[in-house]
Amino acid sequence: MTTARTLYDKLWDDHVVHQEANGTALLYIDRHLVHEVTSPQAFEGLKLSGRKLWQAKTILATPDHNVPTTARAAGIVDPVSRTQVETLDANCAELGLNEFRMSDPRQGIVHVIGPEQGFTLPGTTLVCGDSHTSTHG
Repeated sequence: MTTARTLYDKLWDDHVVHQEANGTALLYIDRHLVHEVTSPQAFEGLKLSGRKLWQAKTILATPDHNVPTTARAAGIVDPVSRTQVETLDANCAELGLNEFRMSDPRQGIVHVIGPEQGFTLPGTTLVCGDSHTSTHG
């Protein structure tokens, strides 16, 4: 008789690419959500290492943390915040990533738009450089 497995066990096992003897596992990531605060370092790392994106269609980007909640037409006043959003826009354009820009009606909080737009799907692994990633399940 086989040992009962939880849904977590099944999803984990379905996504293991490689497992070390000590239990450390490399998992396949199905989806990646990107926002303006933590993504510049990742994009810069790709450029510096000469690496290309793997499956750009599995990445969804949106400005999130630095978007004004009122008077959007006036733009972002804070220069650091503005630079972060402009950098996200430039990186997404350069790499051909799907981005919901500030002018897009689908733009919103990164962890809300994933489920809203059908990007977050049951049975998939999803990562995002944000503390709320676990809200996806």
